[in-house]
Amino acid sequence: MHAFKHLKRVVTDWFLCGMLVATLLSYLFPRFGASGGSMHAEWVINIGVFLVFFLHGINLSSEQISHGLKNWRLHVMVQCFTFVVFPLIWLLSDKLLGSHVPSLLMLGFLYLCALPSTISSSVALTGSAGGNVPAAILNASLSSVLGIFITPLLVSFVVGSGAGGIDLGSTLLDLCAMLLLPLVLGQLLRPLFGKFFARHKRYTNIVDKLVILLLVYAAFCNSMVSGMWQLQGNSVILSALVGSAVLLAIILWMTTRTARALKFSPADEIAAVFCSSKKSLAAGAPMAALIFGANPGLGLILLPIMIYHPLQLIVCSVMAERYANHNRLIAEQQNRAVVSAQ
Repeated sequence: MHAFKHLKRVVTDWFLCGMLVATLLSYLFPRFGASGGSMHAEWVINIGVFLVFFLHGINLSSEQISHGLKNWRLHVMVQCFTFVVFPLIWLLSDKLLGSHVPSLLMLGFLYLCALPSTISSSVALTGSAGGNVPAAILNASLSSVLGIFITPLLVSFVVGSGAGGIDLGSTLLDLCAMLLLPLVLGQLLRPLFGKFFARHKRYTNIVDKLVILLLVYAAFCNSMVSGMWQLQGNSVILSALVGSAVLLAIILWMTTRTARALKFSPADEIAAVFCSSKKSLAAGAPMAALIFGANPGLGLILLPIMIYHPLQLIVCSVMAERYANHNRLIAEQQNRAVVSAQ
């Protein structure tokens, strides 16, 4: 019953439904959103991405981040899982299964594994589960900034740089201009406009999600125009679904075991598990447009993170409720013990 409730929450989420609509529209009207089409996707998306990261910067509280600086072991664990363990799992999977999986889909899984953690869902789930929220804010925010440099670097290790790969120097400059610069600008203007944007955060979240939907639509339009989807068939979607589910199960098991082996408090364990296992579609979609450009396979490269995103929300929201119930039970037992002792 609880699982059905969480599934219903995800199904009724307008953003997740919007991803399905964007995919359907790309099938019906592919030329409108493709590169050089009437939508002028290149300009619309660049402006949208700049705006989204400016809003992230202006809504990022440096006070909350400073509160989470103390627990260095937790921070090291989260960043190591995000940028080391995930890519190592992909490397092992590529050795074992790479010859049986389409190369673009395998590249999509590499991109998923190289992405930073989410901010909003990591913090929200950590809070609802009774975890260490300041630590979650710090790690998710740090991960997002590090990802601007580490994600393209990890991708370049596999696809190469220069001719036939990605131009790493140019890509890093583009990412700094489109992601880091607006983030810094937002932080600089936070003292002046922070309260205004905090009052209207609901609308800034809507803008964030609409830009991601535009990116998804444009990526799939380019894939449709190139004929890439017609060549791949439906089996590639099933492969992406199974691969994303297995990856999430492995990483949740590993993060939970690692947090307990390090003897983290229950609050720190929650923050560690939720921040270490998340991957950001909000950062992934705009970064993919900058890293891979107008690659006709971009739709397929984005497919794993598009599937992993709702999966992590469903599974981790179930886990958050279990953590919260467990914490509530322990608190009640402690209260009863205090009363009986008196």
